[in-house]
Amino acid sequence: MLTPTELFKCLADDTRLRCLVLLHQEKRLCVCELTYSLAMSQPKISRHLALLRQIKVVQDSREGQWVYYQINAELPAWVNEILDVIAQETNQRAHIKEDRARLQAMASRPWLNKC
Repeated sequence: MLTPTELFKCLADDTRLRCLVLLHQEKRLCVCELTYSLAMSQPKISRHLALLRQIKVVQDSREGQWVYYQINAELPAWVNEILDVIAQETNQRAHIKEDRARLQAMASRPWLNKC
């Protein structure tokens, strides 16, 4: 079971926090969307997602060559409440706005044309 200490350790890293905010807002994203929107390398994003998956904050699914991530639907209510507050509070921060703008501008999103 996820503990508050494990969750807050994960949230203390800016890259993981940004990933979670985007996943919370978008509901489901491919690794390529996260790398594009955060302007980071695929290995770096995958490493952070693996940690989030390890503590079961996110879950993944494979569709062909693409791996999609989403917030784990079976998280305890207290975790969802924290993620709601974090997403709401960070939504107006410049780097979060830039992440969302890059994501919206991404021409080759998988659900649009299967990157």
